[in-house]
Amino acid sequence: MSGISDREKAFENKFAHDQELRFKAEARRNKLLGLWAAGLLGKADADAYAKEVVAADFEEAGDEDVIRKVKADLTAGGVSITDEELRGKMVEFLGQAIDQIQNA
Repeated sequence: MSGISDREKAFENKFAHDQELRFKAEARRNKLLGLWAAGLLGKADADAYAKEVVAADFEEAGDEDVIRKVKADLTAGGVSITDEELRGKMVEFLGQAIDQIQNA
């Protein structure tokens, strides 16, 4: 019986580890997105704005809260961007975030 129990424990540990890495990658992606958007907006404190973007992700499940915030801020700042372009940037930054985490 311990063989099954050990396998179950190993699967649980792997799942928890994968979820932790996913959370870290998404948070890093949001920070990179915030830094990019801060540059477009000419924000003096890009890190503070990036933290706002990361915090926006805790409003609801999924990415819509982040997209909504960044798009609204860019639009208010006179930067025209489509949802598709913004989602494309998020995919690009997720790839960078995963690379950064794996190479850390």
